Amino acid sequence: MRNTVIKVENLGKQYRLGDIGTGTISHDLNRWWARVRGKEDPFLKLGEVNDRTQKGISDFVWALKDVSFDVNQGDVLGIIGKNGAGKSTLLKILSRTTSPTTGSYKVKGRIASLLEVGTGFHPELSGRENIFLNGAILGMTKSEIKSKFDEIVDFSGVERYIDTPVKRYSSGMYVRLAFAVAAHLEPEILIVDEVLAVGDQEFQDKCLGKMKDVSQQGRTVLFVSHNIGAVKNLCNKGLYLRNGTMADIGSVETVLQSYSMDMEKKFLSKDLTTREDRKGDGSILVKNIEIVNGFGQQTDTLNAGDKFSLKINTAKIKNFNNDHFYAALIIRDGFGDRLTTISSDFSKTKISLKDENEITFDIEKCPFSTGVYSVSVLLWSEANIIDDLENAFSFKVIENDYYGNGVSQGANIDRFFMDYKCYAK
Repeated sequence: MRNTVIKVENLGKQYRLGDIGTGTISHDLNRWWARVRGKEDPFLKLGEVNDRTQKGISDFVWALKDVSFDVNQGDVLGIIGKNGAGKSTLLKILSRTTSPTTGSYKVKGRIASLLEVGTGFHPELSGRENIFLNGAILGMTKSEIKSKFDEIVDFSGVERYIDTPVKRYSSGMYVRLAFAVAAHLEPEILIVDEVLAVGDQEFQDKCLGKMKDVSQQGRTVLFVSHNIGAVKNLCNKGLYLRNGTMADIGSVETVLQSYSMDMEKKFLSKDLTTREDRKGDGSILVKNIEIVNGFGQQTDTLNAGDKFSLKINTAKIKNFNNDHFYAALIIRDGFGDRLTTISSDFSKTKISLKDENEITFDIEKCPFSTGVYSVSVLLWSEANIIDDLENAFSFKVIENDYYGNGVSQGANIDRFFMDYKCYAK
């Protein structure tokens, strides 16, 4: 049995909204008096789960509550969940930058953390000086840091600015150097938050490769990301947090499937005009997306091989400066990997502006295997993005006699090119 390097038991973190600390002297006195009498903190009985979309009735919020898990040496644990689920709070506790309200945790080995841009760097010091400072914090000797110095600088790609104060670095340069330091100074445990999203694609790929190398050397990685594809490819275990509580833990495939099923329930809402997490100028909004099967019936479940149509319904919201626009649908699998894009632009279809538009993509044969799929939508003109909405709709595909050989199964292909027609009215 491998060594357990992180053990978390009933961990909880409570905050009081709008205040620093407990907020009042009376709260401090009540807590002190309860502690003197050997009683439970009275304010731990208060509080609600951390659902940021709902207006609560209590000033106390549990950012984390009753979280328990073990991480073994060499594991790469992917921590997933929507914004506000408690992922960063958990990493801050394990990195000892904040303390838990309840529960306990044990960590075996040195930790290097990359929690947010600039964490652990002194802005007035140069890149060179910050490398030695971070190494010293990790308990390394000067000679050990020197032996890794050239490798760190080369990986970061900021050699020209290594003697410049880091306060003059861009956010991307900050992250490049910070990750290079954290990964190369040989901590037993590497903790990486969503900060890699700041870097370009080349650097993100480089970082993911380095984290894979780190895990193969027997060290442990905790990785928080909204990039489900990266989590699937890098991690062997998964932890899904929902509103500060543990929704699932286990193999990364099982946990990602749980997350995907939750997203499916979330995105089945027909009215998309209420979604606030969209991008674009908002002159035209996507009202809803629907699937119509070959019998003309609206559905969210298809048989592999079925003929079907994807329809986008839009509404004009404000003045639009062009007489036509384009629409595209991006289809992803249950792990968030993009499978295909269908676009009116590809088929040379220009959509004339009306107060309400219906854009239809007819697909002759559903090419997907059994599973859950999400659909994102993009409207644009030659000038700018009009509406960009991730995970606007989801649908299921179930087994069918796809190949016409009497065997019930789905398509057996990894990437899809769909033959389709696009028209608008």
